[in-house]
Amino acid sequence: MAGRLSGVKEIARRANVSIATVDRVIHNRKGVSETTRQKINEIIQEIGFQPNILASRLASKKTNRFAVLIPDARETDYWKASLDGIERAYQEIKQYGVFLDRYLFDLNDKSTFVKYVNDMLKGSYDGVVMAPSFIEEAASFASACADRQIPYVFINSDVPNRDSLTYIGPHLYQSGYQAGQLIRFGLKQGKVLIVNISKEIDAYHHLLRKEEGFRQYMENTNTPEAPIRVEKIDITNTTDEAIQDALDTFLKEHTDIDAFFVTNSRVKSVAKYLRNTARQHRILIGYDLSEENIEYLKDGTIDFLIGQKPEEQGYLGVMSLFQHVVADKKIAKEQYMPIDIITKENFEFYKN
Repeated sequence: MAGRLSGVKEIARRANVSIATVDRVIHNRKGVSETTRQKINEIIQEIGFQPNILASRLASKKTNRFAVLIPDARETDYWKASLDGIERAYQEIKQYGVFLDRYLFDLNDKSTFVKYVNDMLKGSYDGVVMAPSFIEEAASFASACADRQIPYVFINSDVPNRDSLTYIGPHLYQSGYQAGQLIRFGLKQGKVLIVNISKEIDAYHHLLRKEEGFRQYMENTNTPEAPIRVEKIDITNTTDEAIQDALDTFLKEHTDIDAFFVTNSRVKSVAKYLRNTARQHRILIGYDLSEENIEYLKDGTIDFLIGQKPEEQGYLGVMSLFQHVVADKKIAKEQYMPIDIITKENFEFYKN
């Protein structure tokens, strides 16, 4: 995997050559065929091997401290996958004198995000990975990092007009556009309900950019002969009970909903409502391969999940900081995750 720090032995194993041959290529010595040299260099590039960093770091005794600011995994195991990726990256880089502090805020309590931001600004960090779940506060924190020349990485969603080192996550608009295509495959005409479930829903929220892509697909494909009408509900109380009540109230007034598009991993709450009420529907689409979502995918309540690779996001977030701060490498401004369509037939083969 790109960015992985592996040694000369791993390069030799992959290239099926001796360690001495790898050493000759690394130090640009003669005695290696051009074909073998090219193969070894491709492997070096692929795994992100840094031949001189470890020795120089050990000699200089230089250290760096990074911080991660993401939601706690107690509400949804989506963020547990991100934390797993962060830990995987840290295990690979800690030998280089890197330290990592983890701040896990409550998605239902903005004050925890603010508290951790204040704590981090009092510390001394060389880089930050953050999930900007609270937009205004995240934008303010990003500006504070910029003022202190602290590179920061956005994962899962980004914040407009902020100069992050990189954004790692889904292409939000395109993922919503893809959801629209899935709905259209199964519903030639009818009515779709977009369900946004989040404490924070505003003009810049990542959920609304998914919604924008979804609506655009419907607009592009609607015809008088096969129209799909779109309704929307925003639910800002994220407890299961509040979500059930909000859906119940809405659907009593709108009895003709044929399909549901939930713009995040809380599709499980909509699935729970639909299963408990035995409400007939043609399609339910949401995001992310969480344990609860898998349950509803397996029994057919959820038809499609769109994967966002949270573990890979966490891993690449930390590795991007490392490559920038320690290895002095240029980092791409956007690192988009693939838009993966997950069904009950293929979920067992999918890795977050």
